[in-house]
Amino acid sequence: MKVREIMSRNVACCTSQDSMEAVAGKMESLNVGAIPVVNNGQIVGMVTDRDLVIRGLANHQGSTASDVMSNNVVSVSPDASLEEAAALMAQHQIRRLPVVENGQIAGIVSLGDLSVREQANENAGSALSNISKNF
Repeated sequence: MKVREIMSRNVACCTSQDSMEAVAGKMESLNVGAIPVVNNGQIVGMVTDRDLVIRGLANHQGSTASDVMSNNVVSVSPDASLEEAAALMAQHQIRRLPVVENGQIAGIVSLGDLSVREQANENAGSALSNISKNF
């Protein structure tokens, strides 16, 4: 099974200049925990709910998405296998993986997406145990 078969499409994004409040509001209205940061069609970062709390609120590091986003974005191709996606998530200890095609964001695959697929349950379990190792 390929990533494109289970990824969430029509992913809401923000720009690096969007305020933390705007990003948090978008997360709340969409009931998501991460928003890709896109400039000129290219993904340049990710803002998670944890980024907003730790970097934004607790450490007072700024007021825009670029101030709190994670810069080193790990992504996957929509044609990658679920095993590849799970391995990337485990290796980088991430729960959400942007799907990029031709340099543009095409979707996002989460640990939850992997876990609801019967064929992928083993992959999700392996990824989760590796993601959560150091916690």
